[in-house]
Amino acid sequence: MIRATQVRGQYRWVEAPADTVVLDFDDRHRRRMAMTGTRGLEFLLDLENAVALRGGDALVLEDGRLVEVVAAPEPLVEIRGVDPAHLVRIAWHLGNRHLPTQIAGKGLRIRRDHVIEAMVKGLGARVIEIEAPFDPEGGAYAATHAAHDHGHGHHHDHGHGHAGHGHAYHHGDHHSDHHHHHDEHCGHEHHHGDTHAHDHK
Repeated sequence: MIRATQVRGQYRWVEAPADTVVLDFDDRHRRRMAMTGTRGLEFLLDLENAVALRGGDALVLEDGRLVEVVAAPEPLVEIRGVDPAHLVRIAWHLGNRHLPTQIAGKGLRIRRDHVIEAMVKGLGARVIEIEAPFDPEGGAYAATHAAHDHGHGHHHDHGHGHAGHGHAYHHGDHHSDHHHHHDEHCGHEHHHGDTHAHDHK
């Protein structure tokens, strides 16, 4: 069986793909897995390390042909806040639980979870059930696609990378050196000199 041993990043390729695979979020984080394209091409995904694939990536076969990755629609909920500050507060709670979260337009998307849905409703959010591809920020377990363009003009002193957290923070104070810890004992500190919210791309 022919193998796919490399990944080309989102839309960084122009060739017509030999086939397409439609994968949900879980199946887009694999190292080794037998796959069959929508046109019947059978191949073995055989990567050196597990990679969080995103819709628009291409798998490179040993003979140079490409297989396009399409993110399959999944049962999700879209969370809407009353204003941006409210949505940031909700995003902080989701990030604090290390919950894979997608930023989509004016809302946040997560996989359906009755406990989390009840929590965000209790915070005053509106929850809308949808079917859509799930492409969370940075990938919940992503080792690749993890580079963030912060675009901030202030200083960060992070003891870790943000790939896999999807945190958004909102501070209502202006302490010059404000420290906080997550209630889930992440074991890291953030030093913020101003009020801001992260929007990781």
